Amino acid sequence: MAAIRQRVAGRTLSPGAKLPSIRGFAKVMGVSNSTVVEAYDRLAAEGLIQSRPGSGFYVAGPVAPLVLTEIGPRLDRAIDPFWVSRQSLTAGAETLKPGCGWLPADWMPQADIRRSLRALSRSGTDATLADYGTPLGLPALRQLLSRRMAERGIAASPEQIMLTESGTQAIDLLCRFLVEPGDTVLVDDPCYFNFLALLRAHRVKIVGVPYTPTGPDMERFAAALTEHRPRLYITNSAVHNPTGAALSPVTAHRLLKLAEQAGLTIVEDDIFADFEHEPAPRLSAFDGLERVIHIGSFSKTLTAAARCGFIAARPDWIEGLIDLKIATSFGGNPVSAELVHSILKDGSYRKHIGALRDRLSRARSEVGRRLRTLGLSPWTEPRGGMFLWYSLPDGLDAADIARRALADNVVLAPGNAFSVSQTATRFLRFNVAQSGDAKVFAAVERAMSVAGET
Repeated sequence: MAAIRQRVAGRTLSPGAKLPSIRGFAKVMGVSNSTVVEAYDRLAAEGLIQSRPGSGFYVAGPVAPLVLTEIGPRLDRAIDPFWVSRQSLTAGAETLKPGCGWLPADWMPQADIRRSLRALSRSGTDATLADYGTPLGLPALRQLLSRRMAERGIAASPEQIMLTESGTQAIDLLCRFLVEPGDTVLVDDPCYFNFLALLRAHRVKIVGVPYTPTGPDMERFAAALTEHRPRLYITNSAVHNPTGAALSPVTAHRLLKLAEQAGLTIVEDDIFADFEHEPAPRLSAFDGLERVIHIGSFSKTLTAAARCGFIAARPDWIEGLIDLKIATSFGGNPVSAELVHSILKDGSYRKHIGALRDRLSRARSEVGRRLRTLGLSPWTEPRGGMFLWYSLPDGLDAADIARRALADNVVLAPGNAFSVSQTATRFLRFNVAQSGDAKVFAAVERAMSVAGET
């Protein structure tokens, strides 16, 4: 019954569609014919499907609204990705957010942002302040991004770079461009939970590949390519979210070789690049942007209030993406682009990033120490970034801990929100920049103590 409900909710089975035969579905599900008959009868009684004598069973009713939480594995609504995001975005000042994925406002370069806004208001052209931007985006910023990527070994001309409203919009555009409903997309397991949310919205089949401290498990990756023939793989090469791991050169080369053999396209989400002390390998650098698409944004390091991201890809793909961007959002955002360009070009951004890396390094050390004192264990020791991926002691469930911590106004991010296979039951992701208050650790300790008694 759950399998049929998921297919209807995800619109794999639309109203009027014929359901699999009783015998065929029983074979697929590994159950008896009588079990399928009973399930179909119950679904018919609920009005979800209807029987047509002599013909079979069909999906009933009008088109239902798309409910993303009904697609894919069913998670407890209290701790699914949408809930974590909603609570973090709408939380009041009294709520602590170690489970969120961004820096506190006072960690951002607010003085530089205010200065650039004042300058833009005085000297910005009428077109910048009131008109649509070009589809590719501000030429000066694309030129600067081209130089910045070259520092990481990625060769991309300004004409191969298209600005977007955010990293999220970049992934959304690429999904629209590269996949169709029903296609298979590979992700890391665990991975950034909004990858899962976006992919469910595009109604694709999501397959997770276990992630290791040096990148995806290559034996499982190769097996997934053979078994599922995916169209796309979405990943973080550097400062992996949620684990903080980094791709190794050996894994990168093996991954690209397999991708070439399988005709697989890769989207490399590099929004945490500026958090690195020592740059990790980039798939797009090794590949030359042939089958790898490189994306980034400045929401995590500069400001999320004036969002600006980008896509770097093959010239022919950029041409197709321009039309798609016009169709979905028309023009660009010249105010955000000018603001980002102003801060990046004058050297203040590099100074901010240098100080930010050092501050995050100290926070990772301190938060890690306090978590270990509580009995949690690190999965790996990140070389950069804001995330720690820690395991609870045996017998404790991260979702249970998250629910209990919520009573103390602390929003946590339990592991299964990031996991396709739902195998991260004991893990929690901590944002070290949001974990400086002792109340965070008191709430976790209290939740662990109560959970251990039940």
